[in-house]
Amino acid sequence: MNLYLMRHGLAVERGTRGYDSDRERPLTSKGERKVRRVAEALMKMEVSFDAIFSSPLLRSRQTADLLSDEMNSKGEVQLAEHLSPGGSTKALVSLLQRLSGSPEDILLVGHEPDLGQLAASLLTGGDKVSLVFKKGGVAKLAVDTLHVGRCATLEWLLTSRQLELMA
Repeated sequence: MNLYLMRHGLAVERGTRGYDSDRERPLTSKGERKVRRVAEALMKMEVSFDAIFSSPLLRSRQTADLLSDEMNSKGEVQLAEHLSPGGSTKALVSLLQRLSGSPEDILLVGHEPDLGQLAASLLTGGDKVSLVFKKGGVAKLAVDTLHVGRCATLEWLLTSRQLELMA
């Protein structure tokens, strides 16, 4: 299985008038453009997704929906509360283990520092490694048997800027 971890695109800053709730901060127009370019680069890399999961926060949902649309992905984006800030790695892994149809390529769209912590847990079994996902950044983890703890290998980690240069 390949797990792709992506941080949401550039969003309206916290405290911006009209966006009182952190959960409802949308992508900026620049953020939307960058996500489209990331999708273009991923397609050039022949990446596709059998399943896409997103944090229910607006900026992540918009990121996942844009990627899904631009890449003509199969199925609908599914919301996973476990991808919200402070979500449970154990619960997220359990959700993925129970997926029907054995999807091979899964995209998870979420937030920092949670994605970095998830990656560290799957790569090392702990928190000794610090991975930082820039907005719009994507990592590919190869997983033999998904479980909580060390089960994955990092194949690549790219910033949105690096991906844009590839588009």
